[in-house]
Amino acid sequence: MADDGLSGRRRTFASVRRLIITALVAALTVATQAPALAEPVVLTGEESRYPHAIRLEHGPQRGSILLALHGNHVVDVLRANRAAKKFKKVAAFVDTASTHATCCGHLYELPSQVGAMPAGTVLWVGSVGYKEETLKARIWRSPDAGETWEYLSECARAKPQGGLWEPDLSVDANGRLNCYFADESDAAHSQYIGRTVSSDGVNWSAKEKIVAVRPRGYRPGMAQVKRLPTGQYYMMYEICAQPNQYFCEAYHRTSQDGVNWGDPAWSGTRPTTKDGKYFAHTPSITLAPNGTPAGRVILMGQMLMSKNGKVDAGNGRTIFVSENGGRDGWYEVPAPVPVPGARDSYCPNYHPTAVASLDGTSLIGFASDFAPNGGCRTSWATGSLPPFPG
Repeated sequence: MADDGLSGRRRTFASVRRLIITALVAALTVATQAPALAEPVVLTGEESRYPHAIRLEHGPQRGSILLALHGNHVVDVLRANRAAKKFKKVAAFVDTASTHATCCGHLYELPSQVGAMPAGTVLWVGSVGYKEETLKARIWRSPDAGETWEYLSECARAKPQGGLWEPDLSVDANGRLNCYFADESDAAHSQYIGRTVSSDGVNWSAKEKIVAVRPRGYRPGMAQVKRLPTGQYYMMYEICAQPNQYFCEAYHRTSQDGVNWGDPAWSGTRPTTKDGKYFAHTPSITLAPNGTPAGRVILMGQMLMSKNGKVDAGNGRTIFVSENGGRDGWYEVPAPVPVPGARDSYCPNYHPTAVASLDGTSLIGFASDFAPNGGCRTSWATGSLPPFPG
């Protein structure tokens, strides 16, 4: 029997309806399993600032992302699995050496055994106290990927009435644990980047100057050290209080062994794009694979500046990428968490941090900003990284 036009259209409409329903079910399933991060997601409803994230490389939680946030005198520790779909608070601790403040701490996972601590031990080091209390860089350790913490040691302290800020940890080529910090309690320098060294993480050497520039009023600080896949060490830091357009801009230097960093009086090299853009305040770096032996270095900072020293239109929305282990110049990429109001303040985009995906195609970023109630909140999101241009 021949179809009339009406029955043919009905079958067509039914087929189309089945296709639409199937597509909707598939879309809902995908959305439930892997929600897209169209907008940054606030990590907690509590005060949170100065984020620092690492990807674990040892033990049962290998591949997971560990994140430390500073609240009101508490360090909150969050963790996500390697897919980074959701972060869960796994611990919180308070350093009772100070009744007032815990500041500007970094996470570090031991890549090899140091003293009695095996590879995979997670360390946190931060500034504890106010100047009136004698500031100290104190280290806490976790044997279980951030779930439990205990105090380990003090790697440095300031002289009375002086500050000691932004400590960072690294294991050098000799297998010793290095503690870097910004010390403002030396009479010869308003501030310098110093270091102490330990073979066991408990007993520490005397301070030595790593970046100590002139004139006296210049203030290098906020050092972060990463070991590149080639074995070379890479340090990023800021130098504040310089005249004219430069204030707290980023600099970097390298070391073959993580021990010798060159002349402390040398400022270093300022990372800029081809058109002269640079970061001011709170530089932070992470590494990402790009299919080459040296990989890529990713640089974040609080404020993006144009060549003329004015705040750039991409301020708070931009990160820098450099190929070949940071030796191939810098180009711009959109930041995973945009903070358009980034400015010289303790919260908006202060010390952004990030971790690359395992394949290097995306970047899981973290940045803080003021909440509507005036508090500081940290958000996270995932952004894309470009393919290696070579």
